[in-house]
Amino acid sequence: MDVKIITDHGEMTAKLFGEIDHHKARSMRETIDSAAERNKPTVLYLDFGGVTFMDSSGIGLIMGRYRTMKLLGGEVRVLNIPPSMERMVELSGLSALKLFEKGCEKDEVKK
Repeated sequence: MDVKIITDHGEMTAKLFGEIDHHKARSMRETIDSAAERNKPTVLYLDFGGVTFMDSSGIGLIMGRYRTMKLLGGEVRVLNIPPSMERMVELSGLSALKLFEKGCEKDEVKK
């Protein structure tokens, strides 16, 4: 399993593992979206702490969940982007959305 979903008091965390490429991103999206539609969280945390590789599909994964959560009336927070992938995030322009929390767990995110 490349995604582990954890729900807690109206919040949902998707812990991501392994490589995120075109093929794996699709199944990750489906798993996360299905759980979000069922649980209707106010905050979706995408935890990249277990990700070993990510291509541009990872950026698409973040952008799509951002749009989905906006439609559901919630927000997205991105945790633990590995340092080797931070440059891709910066170049994508996603850092301007202020979704990213560096080096922290969900409970440490400032609300």
